[in-house]
Amino acid sequence: MALSTHRASPSRAWAESPPRWNFDVFLSFRGEDTRTGFVSHLYRELQYRQVFKTFKDDRELKIGAIISPKLASAIEQSHLAIVVLSPNYASSTWCLDELAKIIESMEAGDERILPVFFYVDPSDVRHQKSSFAEVFSKHEVKFSNDPKKVEQWREALRKVANLSGWDAKNYKCESELIEAIVKRVWEKVRPTITLSDSKEKLVGIEFRLRQMGLLLAPEEKDVRFIGIWGMGGVGKTTLAKLVYQRISHDFEVAKLLVDVRKRSLVDLQKQVLSLVLKENVWDDYEGTIFLEKCLSNKRVLLVVDDVDSCDILEKVALDKSWFGEGSRIIVTTRDKRLLTERRIELSFELVRLNDNDALELFSHKAFEKDQPEEGFLELSKCFVDYVEGLPLALKILGSSLYKRDLKAWESTLGKLKKGCDADVFKSLKISYEALDDMEKSIFLDIAFFYTGVKKGRVIELLQCYGFDVLIVIDVLIEKSLLTIDLYNNVGMHGLVQEMAREIVRRESREQPGFRSRLCHRNDIFHVFMKNTGTKAIKGIRLCLPRLEEADSSWNCECFSKMHNLMFLEFDNLIISSGPKFLPNSLIILKWNWYPSKSLPAGFRPNILAELEMPRSNLVRLWDGRQDLPNLKYMDLTMSKNLKETPDFTGIPNLEKLHLGYCDGLVKVHPSIAVNKKLKRLTLYGCENVKVFPSKIEMDSLEFLSLDGCSRVKIPEFGEGMKNLSQVLASGTASEELPSSIEHLVGLTYLLINDSKSLQSFPGTAIFKLKSRRELEMSGETRDRPPAWRQIFGGSSMKRKLYMGFTGLFKRKSPEPVCLALPSPRALPSLRLLSLDYCNLEVIPDDIGYCLPSLEWLHLCGNNFVSLPPSIRCLSKLTVINLRRCKRLQQLPDLPSNDELSVFADDCDSLKMLSKPSQQGRFTELVYFRLHTVNCFGLIDNEGLNNGIFSMLRRLAAQGISPVFLSLSCDRFRSSFDIVSPGSKISEWFDIQSVGDSFTVELPPDRESEWMGIVFCVVFASLKDPDPLEFDDFLIECSSPEIYREHDLRMKSSMGDHLWVSFMPRGQIQDTTSCSIRFSFDAHYYKFCGRTKACRIPCSNCVKRCGARLLYEQDLKNLLDGTTNILKRSREYCDSEEAEPGEGPSAIAIGSSNKESVLKRLKA
Repeated sequence: MALSTHRASPSRAWAESPPRWNFDVFLSFRGEDTRTGFVSHLYRELQYRQVFKTFKDDRELKIGAIISPKLASAIEQSHLAIVVLSPNYASSTWCLDELAKIIESMEAGDERILPVFFYVDPSDVRHQKSSFAEVFSKHEVKFSNDPKKVEQWREALRKVANLSGWDAKNYKCESELIEAIVKRVWEKVRPTITLSDSKEKLVGIEFRLRQMGLLLAPEEKDVRFIGIWGMGGVGKTTLAKLVYQRISHDFEVAKLLVDVRKRSLVDLQKQVLSLVLKENVWDDYEGTIFLEKCLSNKRVLLVVDDVDSCDILEKVALDKSWFGEGSRIIVTTRDKRLLTERRIELSFELVRLNDNDALELFSHKAFEKDQPEEGFLELSKCFVDYVEGLPLALKILGSSLYKRDLKAWESTLGKLKKGCDADVFKSLKISYEALDDMEKSIFLDIAFFYTGVKKGRVIELLQCYGFDVLIVIDVLIEKSLLTIDLYNNVGMHGLVQEMAREIVRRESREQPGFRSRLCHRNDIFHVFMKNTGTKAIKGIRLCLPRLEEADSSWNCECFSKMHNLMFLEFDNLIISSGPKFLPNSLIILKWNWYPSKSLPAGFRPNILAELEMPRSNLVRLWDGRQDLPNLKYMDLTMSKNLKETPDFTGIPNLEKLHLGYCDGLVKVHPSIAVNKKLKRLTLYGCENVKVFPSKIEMDSLEFLSLDGCSRVKIPEFGEGMKNLSQVLASGTASEELPSSIEHLVGLTYLLINDSKSLQSFPGTAIFKLKSRRELEMSGETRDRPPAWRQIFGGSSMKRKLYMGFTGLFKRKSPEPVCLALPSPRALPSLRLLSLDYCNLEVIPDDIGYCLPSLEWLHLCGNNFVSLPPSIRCLSKLTVINLRRCKRLQQLPDLPSNDELSVFADDCDSLKMLSKPSQQGRFTELVYFRLHTVNCFGLIDNEGLNNGIFSMLRRLAAQGISPVFLSLSCDRFRSSFDIVSPGSKISEWFDIQSVGDSFTVELPPDRESEWMGIVFCVVFASLKDPDPLEFDDFLIECSSPEIYREHDLRMKSSMGDHLWVSFMPRGQIQDTTSCSIRFSFDAHYYKFCGRTKACRIPCSNCVKRCGARLLYEQDLKNLLDGTTNILKRSREYCDSEEAEPGEGPSAIAIGSSNKESVLKRLKA
């Protein structure tokens, strides 16, 4: 939920923390009049209530002490003051000084001074008549040298007499008067009594309260239902209670219903009605009638906590019409669906605490401090990581570790890795118990086997079991048992997953062979080494982090007892001998590194749906034909000993077949050619395949990969293959494309890179395909490149097009390659054009006019010196990649697009940067990026300093200003990044620090119009990175106050570089802190195998940081003060004469021998 930080609101006002008073009541009285009588009785009654903390001066101050400072402090730290004005009150200068201080401290408050006229007339007090007149006559004589003091006392009496209070003469007895006073005090103190008044640590609660404030909108008069949902233990009840305590005093009727799951409907109705109805309620029907009649004309606050059934809301809060104007009904639940069914549209999900808040809460419980004690930090982080920010678990574990030594901590952590904490388990299991049997089964399957898997894939796998899972997945998400991340992966909170595993563990604590599901290494090894498998086991998943060879006692005979096994997955387990038996009940079989040469002879898995055996030792799957009507997925990738595929006749419903890098594969069974259900066929890297159908008629085929099948020719395609959209056929034995390719009317992507056997550019048949969107070719052809009109068949292409010709036009002779572009009508939909490494020395001047839809332009590794000015006319361009264009000297004017990324790394000759186009304004700027890594020619040239400074100025003034003051802007993406060689940070960045962090002091006025933070980081290159292992370099800017990490990704650099970036205010959380600390962590990635990249920390890479809090005035200075800036900056230039053309306004991002910097711009 986006929160505005630019204006205050009533909803925000109540959400702020209430003042913290040391005392609820300060008693001011004349001791000789009331100490032993009225005041002592009043004090006793206030103390009896226990919730009141009362300051009574003769109890709190020692005789003879210097009371003035302490007394003043006590008054200032008190919420209310009860002033007992008795006949002799004014005769005490102490009392009068006390009263003057009370008036001074509390006059501005909301009726915080409560006068009691104890047998004195309020008029006498107001006008100092009667006994007060006599006393003041004496004061005027005694303090004749200080008349202001006497007047101050008079004014204090006048003001207190004008306040609403109690006249003792109007009450029959003192007890009646005391009761009235205590009642009023309770009304005023009650709203300030919150959980934060106790020792309870409420971390991160203020931000959540502001979220609630936006939904509650107390100033609005409509009736509102507000929902708070989230997993158990995340703090829903705590938040609801705190909201109730802060606003309940504003309602005529206020009721908090907790633990409603455990109470009857009638009992709940009675609790609500007890505030307005004296009659008893006998059944829920009668209670419903009374609720609707009694509350419809009252402003009601009702909190219904932990609702698990719509029946509860139907009997307690069915409809808005039940409640009077301005009513608020707050519902907390673990089930989002319940809110949807009750049409509660105003709701938000309460999520877990971030790592910093979690550590603070845990530390408060474990140490009664905000940070861990010395020696406990790393262990504390382990516990925080384990609970993943769940407040309930943090409290339980932190409390259990209070005042325990390191050994106890280590022991507790070890126990947690073996099983869930009992109290946490009990709380989380409530959500599980609310599921039906099928939902429970699916939940446990996901917890054991499918976390981290794409949602669509999970649905596909579970449907293999015959489950109707579409609705069930949504139910589990709504009940906060499952999550779906930004990448559509299914996940769950770590403690929820641990709860699921504990449920299964309790099926048989001592014998894992009697449990339904197994995923723990030790449990699985126990079952197979002790041969204790049983029919209870339905699923086994063993995924080891690295290759591990099983002990010789591993016994695959254990499978013979698992008659109900449906799911089996082994990964990275090396077994010396394979199984002689596998259960026919298997539905999913995944066995990486399968040891045997074939599947067991008696294995007849008629219901098998997926067979996945990459890196297996298989020579063949089975002999002859097998009838597997349910098998849809087969993966034998990298099974290097596989000689031939099985007969596919008995597998009519196969949809995906993966045979990549099966080096020994020679024959693909011809029955594959007529499989009508197959959608994906991959044979990439199968260099020895000789037997492959010369013609295929797979009507459902969508994807075909023959990459690297150097002995196979691209087959002829049947007329019915309308669904084939992607063909990857690089490095095949084909001398030309088959003419039947014209049958592929759905073809959108064709890849024929490294086609050494290809005699000529593809014939015109391919260019007749109206559906074709992407054509990618690389390597050299024997012919010259085709004319553009040949590629597009002379007709207009309506669909979105992507074209790449990497290295296609290389030549040994120095003759440059020039391309003539067609008219815009021929290419209205071309979105991507890749001409990397094509030996281009000239880019057509009219490129900006001929490609109106172009979004990505890749021109890496070419030989042109400059780009044509028409580039700025590419109004939809988002990426231009010019890396390793060694002869490029200057960038052109760039388009004024809302998003634009320019990559010009390793351009050795680059000396000048472009300026943003002046033809258009960045009115909708979202993101701008410019990378000139390793372009050291920029350092000694005047264009770098003035160019980047000008770019910052133009981007700020033309783009950032109107966008970032808008509440509708994208708070996450709106920013810019510039990376270039350099080692100096300009003095314009008024916050500077050595090392990898800096702290920004926020303005005291939170409503001030600051727009964001501009920072500049100096970072060093890696020392001698291995070019064969090195991949990406990453710098992450992190802070607990920002919504997500702000990072820089790039390839390797040589020498120091600068990263200048803008972080908009919307990306920074609305915080109550007076400062924000930012830190930068550098990492690089090295290859750890064929596909895996390892993240390696890079210490001391970030050398220095600079930052500036950006205001509107800064933008005006940057835009309008150019002349003054130039003059002012000249005063701070080095004494050496500037080189010709070197502008004195340069930001110091050049080499170390040129230190020309700007002093801070003054408003």
